Amino acid sequence: MKGIHFLLSLTVLALAAFIASASDPSPLQDFCVAVDEPHKALFVNGKFCKDPKLAKAEDFFFSGLNVPRDTHNPVGSNVTQLNVDKIPGLNTLGISLARIDYAPYGQNPPHTHPRGSEILVVAKGTLYVGFVSSNQDGNRLFTKVLKEGDVFVFPIGLIHFQFNPTHAPAVAFAGLSSQNAGTITIANSVFGSNPAINPHVLAKAFQVDKNVIDQLQKQFWYGNDN
Repeated sequence: MKGIHFLLSLTVLALAAFIASASDPSPLQDFCVAVDEPHKALFVNGKFCKDPKLAKAEDFFFSGLNVPRDTHNPVGSNVTQLNVDKIPGLNTLGISLARIDYAPYGQNPPHTHPRGSEILVVAKGTLYVGFVSSNQDGNRLFTKVLKEGDVFVFPIGLIHFQFNPTHAPAVAFAGLSSQNAGTITIANSVFGSNPAINPHVLAKAFQVDKNVIDQLQKQFWYGNDN
């Protein structure tokens, strides 16, 4: 447990150096605690701001990130996001944090974060991770097998993934350069959109028979974000 806390601290320190290039606009005040009620509030960076005089320590606090999450699901992972929706004091600060739990042979499926880069540290176990560069760069695949204490960076907007290749659970912590980086899971978005994308479009795009697309669109696409 001490090792996990140490590595989590290491992640936070790394993130502190990382936020110099944060993608969210820099705040013009000390803080802007998010509130759901617009009465007597300011609207900044997608959230209403609480009167600074009413801010309290709880606005900047979260407890329980040390607790393992349930990974009994189709993808074998669970992502606990600590973004502005969980910690209101993150509003306008351009950073957030996540804990990812992986079951044996579980994965965090290919996805992107449209509003932030990610720096990930393995706290427990082994992970096979990677990202794919843009079309202009030739869609190159960058991969690495990470052990405890190893760190890997996923550039903003690029498709990336993590996979646990062992029979033991794994845990990682990730810092993101946005108060709400957003997540687009590729399979869920393409085959599980609402309403569904015209199957003829997808059949042409993936160069497969339409029946394959029909079958994929009938599946339930699980989201592992919490």
